[in-house]
Amino acid sequence: QLQLVESGGGLAQPGGSLRLSCVASGFSLDGYTVGWFRQAPGKEREGVTSISGDGVGRSFSHSAEGRFTISRDNAKNAVYLEMNSLKAEDTAVYYCAAYRAIGAVSLIDHSYQYWGQGTQVTVSS
Repeated sequence: QLQLVESGGGLAQPGGSLRLSCVASGFSLDGYTVGWFRQAPGKEREGVTSISGDGVGRSFSHSAEGRFTISRDNAKNAVYLEMNSLKAEDTAVYYCAAYRAIGAVSLIDHSYQYWGQGTQVTVSS
C-alpha cells in the first residue's frame, strides 16, 4: 500500500519553530516531486513549498519564503519541512503530497498523485 505519513505537528508559540516530517511507505520517494500544502479552517488548501525529486529545485509560496525550509533524505524516504518564525496565520492542517516527475516543482495541488492524512499545526500563545 502506497502511503505518505506526516508527523511533527503540534502547538508552537508565535516566533517559534516546528519541523514536520513526511515519510513514504510502499514506494520510494526517489524521483518524486514532494510538496507541502496546508488548509486552515474555512480556507482553501494552498501550496506551501515543493522540492524536486533530485532535491535541486525548490519553490515556496510568498508566505513561506524566507521562513520555511524544505529538504529531503531519499535514503530515509523522507521529506522535511522546517518552519521558523511561526505566525498565528500559519495555523492549519499540513499535508505532504508526491507525484512522479523529473526536475519539477509545483504548488498546484492537482499535480499531485499521493497525499498524506495531514498533521495539525497550531501557532498560539
